[in-house]
Amino acid sequence: MRLQSRDELRVLVVEDNHEVAESMRSLLDECGFQVTVAHNGQDGLRAARSLDPHVVLCDIELPDSDGYTVGSMLRQGDCSGARLIAVTGHGEPVDRQRALAAGFDQHLAKPVDPATLLRELEVTL
Repeated sequence: MRLQSRDELRVLVVEDNHEVAESMRSLLDECGFQVTVAHNGQDGLRAARSLDPHVVLCDIELPDSDGYTVGSMLRQGDCSGARLIAVTGHGEPVDRQRALAAGFDQHLAKPVDPATLLRELEVTL
């Protein structure tokens, strides 16, 4: 089923840095997306099960598990059809390869350009 507008798109942000998470939430809220934030991997997995997001923006450096594990669990679980985007401070080619191998659809290095982030979300519409 294809989404018709931004306000139908459910986005889960899994980010332990509260300032970064709130910046993403503000940007995405202002653009009309439905946004939920989780601050660690376990909360992200729980939120994903109840929210059934269309897109997950997941940090790789999380306090309780790494984002690669979270991405792999999401891809194998209830969110197998969601668009998974790794958002990380690790921007080397090996980091991108590792993210894609874990099941992410895209790898974005921080700081993420807002226009780039929005283009990535628009792919889902």
